[in-house]
Amino acid sequence: MISFEHIFHQYQSSQTINDISFNIQSNEVVSLLGPSGCGKTTLLRLAAGLEKPQKGRIVLNENIISSPEFVLSPEERGVGLVFQSYALFPHLTVTQNILFGLPRKNTQDMSSVVDLMRELDIQQLGDKYPHELSGGEQQRVAIARALAPKPPIILLDEPFSGLDSRLRERVRDQMLHILRDTKTSALMVTHDAEEAMFMSDRILVMSQGEEVQQGRPIDLYCRPKNRFVAEFFGEVNHIPAIVHNHKIETVFGVHDANEFNDGTQVQLVVRHEALNLSTKSEGAVAQVVETHLLGKNSLVHLSVPTGSAELHLHARIPGLSWFETGERVYITIDSEQVFIFPEDKFL
Repeated sequence: MISFEHIFHQYQSSQTINDISFNIQSNEVVSLLGPSGCGKTTLLRLAAGLEKPQKGRIVLNENIISSPEFVLSPEERGVGLVFQSYALFPHLTVTQNILFGLPRKNTQDMSSVVDLMRELDIQQLGDKYPHELSGGEQQRVAIARALAPKPPIILLDEPFSGLDSRLRERVRDQMLHILRDTKTSALMVTHDAEEAMFMSDRILVMSQGEEVQQGRPIDLYCRPKNRFVAEFFGEVNHIPAIVHNHKIETVFGVHDANEFNDGTQVQLVVRHEALNLSTKSEGAVAQVVETHLLGKNSLVHLSVPTGSAELHLHARIPGLSWFETGERVYITIDSEQVFIFPEDKFL
């Protein structure tokens, strides 16, 4: 449906986008994920026609809409856009805001808008003005306005960042159902990995204007390319080691060195949830330093003797932790959530 082909863009002397290429298929949700300043919003602005690429092109339904020589105006692209600031018209009611982008306002259009407002739980707000709404209500109105013209693709700039956690979960679930029901594609900017995994068919991880890795959520979570990607999809522990006889020996067992040569300094990156704790004498011995209840799970701080030093590790376990401070426990590790990177390429 839409294709980004070798896109380069910079503001003054600062390179913002450096050779980015990816596609979005029909009825597919793709997320741009990365830290602030990595170029996510710039890519969204390029897709919307608010910026012009220095190199490369953007193609929508086999038609070039952006290149160094030509930029189709935003209103002619037929794409929906939800700004982080919502950008509602303050002098228009909720219904008028949603109807604003419709070329026609016939009975069928009105009926579709009513259905859309009902799906987003804003049908009772039709006569109110933006200043009378909460942040969550304004956000849902902005989403409804972008979806009302039934665009083939919608662009979302951190659409749920201003909502509290409970409302954010509900609104993004509603949003995903609407996208699926209307067969609308979406390109979403976010720095929240959980949100990207929930919403997306594919994710493009970015850093400093460049692609780090792209793929399905399960690919990025289970097969990260480097530490940067691994850490973006959950908190991790770092365990240093050295390759010896094509093996990597740790207090948690022996791992295959794969392509690493003997003598290579490596780091084992282990997710918090990969640590399994038990009071039975099985695995590496550790001492509980402290525990924190975080609602649906608990974070356990652990001290693990290694002979020459101690490792300080974190384990995330379901529910309430019954481990006492100072208690001896035993750790086993889920090998599927252990990733090995050479020290010199750790970042």
